[in-house]
Amino acid sequence: MDYIFLKTFTHYFLHFIFPVFIAWVFYRNQWKKAYLIMLATMLVDLDHLFADPIFDPDRSSVGFHFLHSYYAIAVYFLTLFFKGNIRIIGIGLLFHMLTDFQDFHLWNLLNHHEYSLCYFRHHRFFVFYRHL
Repeated sequence: MDYIFLKTFTHYFLHFIFPVFIAWVFYRNQWKKAYLIMLATMLVDLDHLFADPIFDPDRSSVGFHFLHSYYAIAVYFLTLFFKGNIRIIGIGLLFHMLTDFQDFHLWNLLNHHEYSLCYFRHHRFFVFYRHL
């Protein structure tokens, strides 16, 4: 599978599809509402509009943009101690940060030639291995 396709698919799957599962598991009675709230946390990416360039594939969003800063992430973590919609917003924001973090760091690690990603079709799992 093409590296760029897999990276892009993973990124958008984690942003748009995986929150459905989070909402279903933790907020089964109100999963649609929880999903829409988590989807609304995508607005956190508006801080990209203040950067120049807006998108840079060689830059991690986490720690660079002000709504992706470690201070902001600490505030998002504190929202987990509240109840209701505030907690759902916090879960959405923290999962968004995790997605952006893996999007840069995991894939850059794999892009360097000392690590590879192999997919074993028969066993249906991925394996990361280090070249010696």
